[in-house]
Amino acid sequence: MAGAQGRCDGTHGQLRLETGVTGRAAKMGHRLTIAMQRWQAAVSWSGERPTAVTLTVEVDSLQVLRGDGGLTPLTAPEKSLIRTNVLKCLGAGRYGQIRFECDDIESAGDGYRLAGTLQIHGRSRPHVVEVRVRPPHQPSGSWRLDGDTVVRHSDFGVQRYSMLMGAMRVADEVTVTFTATVADDEIRGA
Repeated sequence: MAGAQGRCDGTHGQLRLETGVTGRAAKMGHRLTIAMQRWQAAVSWSGERPTAVTLTVEVDSLQVLRGDGGLTPLTAPEKSLIRTNVLKCLGAGRYGQIRFECDDIESAGDGYRLAGTLQIHGRSRPHVVEVRVRPPHQPSGSWRLDGDTVVRHSDFGVQRYSMLMGAMRVADEVTVTFTATVADDEIRGA
């Protein structure tokens, strides 16, 4: 199976962003959960070992799922406005994709440590992602993959949305979570 290439995408799982709120008026803001609907990962293999991963996310596929906290629950029009603001902050018209490319993969406990380059808003930075893996018990089974990582707006020149003259703003750190269930032949390119 040397040189095999597997794939998974948004039909196999979820890629979500969790934001926080900072500032003197933070209690007024919502902690957001945002789903990235269109993403694709390619995994290169050498025998039984993954050797490279490329993840591509379509920025305009984001959907605001919910907002926790705040003074009132989020309405559908507010979710739409938030989506517009996030797309503007990310420069989606100019930078339509987020990419993570990695060819430095090490076994780590119950998964892998992926060290590579993350590109957001036209800027690239080194980034490490820990992915937990449960391989199938039989060849025709499915792999369960999950992981999370923290990304900072400031590392990529992304302006954080703020209101009330900066008294309430999106936190610099965003937690990215990933879960997928993928058939063995898809993820390994068999």
